[in-house]
Amino acid sequence: MSEQQTQNTPVYGGIARRLGASCYDLLLLCAALLVSTLILMPFTQAAIPEGNVLYQIYIVGVVYIFYAWFWVHGGQTLGMRAWKIRVELDNGDNLGWGVAALRLVLAILTFGAGLLWCLWDPRHRALYDVLARTQVIRVDKGYVPPGIE
Repeated sequence: MSEQQTQNTPVYGGIARRLGASCYDLLLLCAALLVSTLILMPFTQAAIPEGNVLYQIYIVGVVYIFYAWFWVHGGQTLGMRAWKIRVELDNGDNLGWGVAALRLVLAILTFGAGLLWCLWDPRHRALYDVLARTQVIRVDKGYVPPGIE
């Protein structure tokens, strides 16, 4: 670990790193959504009707799995790895599937205002982090999250 970050004093990820990671992840999510839709095309005769509720549920599930999988398994999406930040519970543990779902829903519902909350919070937590009891920390190159060997 660096001189800035010791085991007992984490350095929290700020709004700029979060936005950078979000932009990176958005590109990856778009690719995942395109591939997910492509998988359905043979079963729908190459067209999905507008307003199809099952398709909308499917897309929401893909978005959830995209983020939750990364958050539960190591706390970092690919964008978060690039920007050297990690999401974890307030006690430093990895997120569970339920907390990941709660954080994602809260992030969607409070995105703009929720992210601006970082500017006033001493630990640079977004509003959805405060409500879900999570935090985003900066990590060094050789960082290994809890539970990952």
